[in-house]
Amino acid sequence: QVQLVESGGGLVQAGGSLRLSCAASGSIFSIEAMGWYRQAPGKQRELVATITDNGSTNYADSVKGRFTISRDNAKNTVYLQMNSLKPENTALYYCNAIVIRAMGGPKYNYWGQGTQVTVSS
Repeated sequence: QVQLVESGGGLVQAGGSLRLSCAASGSIFSIEAMGWYRQAPGKQRELVATITDNGSTNYADSVKGRFTISRDNAKNTVYLQMNSLKPENTALYYCNAIVIRAMGGPKYNYWGQGTQVTVSS
């Protein structure tokens, strides 16, 4: 199995910054992509940012220029630096990883438990 453990959420004032981390552990041969998604109360889960194993990134339009995703492949860890936070960024942020558990094996999709980000106005 594979576990994703998130950290770094919390309460911050509008305009502030937070850095989320997510470490993957377990039966991992390689991680094709890692990313962050979020879900606000009453809304569907949405993509925030993703990063592939070769460093290609993708961002939601609403966070471009304010959030930065990065990855440490040696540590199987992904980070999300969030700057200029807004109250509408308040949500439960989930880490996601697409994992290959053995050479030539299938891809598996894993989720973390989520870390709460609350931005006060």
